[in-house]
Amino acid sequence: MRAYYYDGEPGDQRLPHDSGRTVSTEMLEALNVQSMFVPVESYEEEVAAIAKQQGYKNHDIISISKEGLGDQYESRIKAFFHEHMHEDDEARYIISGSGYFDIREAHTNAWVRIAVTTGDFLIVPAGIYHRFTLDTHDRVKSMRLFKDAPKWEALNRGVETDRHPIRTGYLKNIGL
Repeated sequence: MRAYYYDGEPGDQRLPHDSGRTVSTEMLEALNVQSMFVPVESYEEEVAAIAKQQGYKNHDIISISKEGLGDQYESRIKAFFHEHMHEDDEARYIISGSGYFDIREAHTNAWVRIAVTTGDFLIVPAGIYHRFTLDTHDRVKSMRLFKDAPKWEALNRGVETDRHPIRTGYLKNIGL
């Protein structure tokens, strides 16, 4: 897993868009973003232990690829890349493939890009604005973990989400 500031240049969202400015693990932790590496050879036991510790009770497996989504591929990738938040943590373990999670740094409003690959486990906290895209390999298989019943509801950024109790709680947790 590697984190850096997104360069903001126009172009294919699946390209690295690396500004050359690295973001440290400590900076991610200050945003309440958790990251770790779990070897794929032993992921089931290790991810189950992390899930128990974090209070995740359910999970599913999602595969995103051109082959798997067919004609819906482009529209789904664009939807994932729209800035949004969730009322629950977005916990993902990358089983295979790769992509990018972009998270909004609340203090500066800058995008931080987190490149994820096989073995990476990322927990994006509820209330943080973020987006996701595949990289140019165009495929990822990940385990999604949930505290309750599996659900994925994106709340697109706007005035209403800026005032949402989960969003304001997140901002308070990081000292804003």
